Amino acid sequence: MKLAVAKSLMIAAMAVLPLAVHAQTTKWDMPTPYSDGEFHTVNVKLFAADVRKATNNQLDINVHSNGSLIKHPDMLRAVSTGQVNVVELLLGQFGNEDPVFAADNVPFVATGYDNAWKFYQAQKPYLEKKLQGRGVRLLYAVAWPGQGIYTKNVLKSVADLKGVKFRTYSPQTARLAELLGASPTVIQVPEVPQAFATGTVHAMITSSATGTSTKAWEFVKNYYTTNAFHPKNMVAVNERAFQRLSDTQKKALLEAAAEAEKRGWELSRQREAEANALLAKNGMNVTPPDSAMKAAFEKVGATILAEWQKSAGADGEAMIRAYRGR
Repeated sequence: MKLAVAKSLMIAAMAVLPLAVHAQTTKWDMPTPYSDGEFHTVNVKLFAADVRKATNNQLDINVHSNGSLIKHPDMLRAVSTGQVNVVELLLGQFGNEDPVFAADNVPFVATGYDNAWKFYQAQKPYLEKKLQGRGVRLLYAVAWPGQGIYTKNVLKSVADLKGVKFRTYSPQTARLAELLGASPTVIQVPEVPQAFATGTVHAMITSSATGTSTKAWEFVKNYYTTNAFHPKNMVAVNERAFQRLSDTQKKALLEAAAEAEKRGWELSRQREAEANALLAKNGMNVTPPDSAMKAAFEKVGATILAEWQKSAGADGEAMIRAYRGR
């Protein structure tokens, strides 16, 4: 009798075992490049919370902000190789690896949020294809506020930028600096204040959001709202890790990503308006470029677009045709 009871209990335990295994929490570490206060990081943490809630804590994404887990230049390789399962990164930083990643860094092609969203829709199929080739799945992407130019001295014309040490963060921004006659220097966001303080750079192109997060008014006085382009941060997952999830977890991840993308673009719009106002409140001159400067910037942009299309080949041409409706 005791043997029969023991056997019954063992059979029952074995029946429960698959459920227990299935219910184990999957934990992912997620490196991100920006500080906790930046709207991209805020959005990522809301995304992670949405995933936890939708999966009843069975998929737990632990966000590591400000490059604390993996440095920004190493993040794409890390998610491609499975060193981490999910990541947020700035697409344009990896333009040297593939021109498609740099599409939204080509200046004066898609200015303003409406154009930036339209451009993203044209870029997305090619971006997804390139990422799939690396074993990575795009979850969502969110634009930064429009990129403007910060200078210590007032610009009377773009000629005033000649010879100026100019902070850049991608191949396209470096090329923009070169064509403006400036001297490009790659500086990561956390090092920007120190770079200005030591004279390593005297001007930069970045968003008003980054300007406020680095307290730009402490080292420059002028911000020109060129809205040259809206670079995007992307959140992506290692494909093998994605396929290991249950169907319920996959669905929750994709739905949370769709919501994060929608929310992120709205947060970006809000961030731009608030940041422009904060720069002005702290004594900076926040002004649009005059017509002559705008024409000079657009001429440089046309040169960079032609160069980018040549490097991107058929994909680049198709992307621009899709964006322009031709």
